[in-house]
Amino acid sequence: MAISVSLQCLGLIILAAILLQTIAVAVSFMYFNNVLNTMQESFSRSSVSCLINTDLHSEFEDSAEDKKSDPCWQVTQQLHYLIEKTMADRFQKEISTAMRDKVTGVMPILSPGVRGVPLPKVAAHVTGVTSSTETPTTDGLRSSRGYLGERIRAWEGQRGLAFLQDMELSGGELLVPRAGLYYIYAQTYFRLPSTGEIDGEAKGETGETKEEEGVQLVQYIYKKMSSYTVPILLMKSSRSACWPRGQEPGLFSLHQAGSAFLQPADRVFITVSNASTMEMDGRASYFGAFLVG
Repeated sequence: MAISVSLQCLGLIILAAILLQTIAVAVSFMYFNNVLNTMQESFSRSSVSCLINTDLHSEFEDSAEDKKSDPCWQVTQQLHYLIEKTMADRFQKEISTAMRDKVTGVMPILSPGVRGVPLPKVAAHVTGVTSSTETPTTDGLRSSRGYLGERIRAWEGQRGLAFLQDMELSGGELLVPRAGLYYIYAQTYFRLPSTGEIDGEAKGETGETKEEEGVQLVQYIYKKMSSYTVPILLMKSSRSACWPRGQEPGLFSLHQAGSAFLQPADRVFITVSNASTMEMDGRASYFGAFLVG
């Protein structure tokens, strides 16, 4: 009987210990949960105050070292750094893509067909055709047709540095396939003979030579519309040059570029003055266009 009573007492003691432990755990959980909620609320208020720049410690404003040790200052600096880094990465990606396309279009001879560098959807770069026995093929001076200078027809559109992408080359003219804003460029290269190469027939009645008269080099870019018979001058470039003295020839080049809105079936061509002195080196004489928008 005594043994039974002892077991009952032992069981009650164990139950009481378990109950006390459970109560202690519950109280501890409630206490720490309350502490965590208080810390979270305090941290939230502190973070918001950091973001809106209020309730900051003014005593740290005059000390850089104290600022660096301020948690609020550290939070704002990290946030600013992350925002700036994200914006810079996005900006760099967008600008890199845009500039890659622009550079590829403006200087197509640098990277035609390079993997990973797409060309504009509509583009052309045609080059001069070098010939040691012939002068550039031109129409001659045809002011009666509404344009100045001599139109150059000897352009290469397929070989070497030249290419045609969704554009056609016909009779020295680039045919526009669709409406849009196009970037158009041209360069022509001139070789003026030296005084030693000028024969006596170059002298006039007054005895003046070409060297004394000088020469005007002009380059024109025209567009021709199917609905209008007279070509329209888009841009021109010019320079004055003197006939070179001595035995060495004078070398000059004209370059120009600009944008123009073109319609389907419009044609673009260039004319020059003094076409007989023009050299059709493909790296020096060329023109082209590409769609930009």
